[in-house]
Amino acid sequence: MLPNRPIRVLVVDDAVVIRKIVTDVLKSDPEIEVVGTAADGHIALQKITQVNPDIITLDVEMPVMDGLETLRQLRRSHPKLPVIMFSTLTERGAQATIEALALGASDYVTKPANIGKVGEALQRTREQLIPRIKALCTGQVPIRVAPVAQPPAATRPQAVTTPQQTPHAVAPSSSVRRDVGIEVLAIGVSTGGPNALAAILPLLPATLPVPVVLVQHMPPMFTRLLAERLNQQSKLTVVEAAGDEELNAGTVYIAPGDYHLVVERRGAHVVTRLHQGPPENSCRPAVDVLFRSVADVFGAGAFGVVLTGMGQDGLRGSEDIRRAGGAVFAQDEATSVVWGMPGFVARAGLAERVVPLPEMATEIVRRVTARASSPRAAVAASGR
Repeated sequence: MLPNRPIRVLVVDDAVVIRKIVTDVLKSDPEIEVVGTAADGHIALQKITQVNPDIITLDVEMPVMDGLETLRQLRRSHPKLPVIMFSTLTERGAQATIEALALGASDYVTKPANIGKVGEALQRTREQLIPRIKALCTGQVPIRVAPVAQPPAATRPQAVTTPQQTPHAVAPSSSVRRDVGIEVLAIGVSTGGPNALAAILPLLPATLPVPVVLVQHMPPMFTRLLAERLNQQSKLTVVEAAGDEELNAGTVYIAPGDYHLVVERRGAHVVTRLHQGPPENSCRPAVDVLFRSVADVFGAGAFGVVLTGMGQDGLRGSEDIRRAGGAVFAQDEATSVVWGMPGFVARAGLAERVVPLPEMATEIVRRVTARASSPRAAVAASGR
């Protein structure tokens, strides 16, 4: 948490027009102060010690020293300083951004596609950048939350309002059927997600007896490249969902950018389906959409995990899973880049456990294997 003063931002970009757009956007907010600009990474590294920023916006492609090399050097001297990458919506830009996130960047925004329309560029940059800066520097989550419909008092899980250093058990809903094992793992994540997923998925065994469906808030191309990177790191098979695939145990299906991912039952099988319905929580793909379908199809066999992220996507979907008798875990505050999504779930009393990131893979495996598999779970595990 910062003291009661404006957030100090250093803007790094080789393009004069982009520096001006970003600077003008940030100066329009009284809670933010632009303390310096730099045209390349070498200048930026020198300025950090001079202006002492709270956060940096960093262009990926620059002369002299590009964003990736700047980030590598920056992380040696300032391992915790938040960095937001400024990326282009291109294959090259997406690859560089995924690499930057792996190197420790906190988040990213995409550059306006048409900077000739200054008004549109300003508005798009404002909508993307300011909430991220405030969330990363102050923990503010600028979302107005409507009340969540709670389970009956007798079955309501205990609310968690403080960070947990160890998994925190809450009373499971009495509606959970004891003869139903976990049949599917659904994961929702946003800000800080690539690193959180890289800390979890490689630790899950190839013998994981359930399929995994996953929403990471990212645009097209980014999700495919993320799936490819995670597939190289993991024992599980990680793919970008294509739609109409039968769910198989040991496979992770990541929602493609700009498409909602849902599951549906077709005869004896459960398959993925993609659609471009309206965004929810200003997101497409949205965690709520996926979790809602998982609750509808798998009921008490659904297991949702909400990881680090800005906003409240996953709150309503977690409510749906708990109402159906399923389980929900949330990442704890101490290990979240932004305790928005998991924080809303925990504070609403919907999280069966609030788990630190280093323990999440172990706790997931323990929960998945905690109850005897039902006939439906056996079908999922066999891939039939």
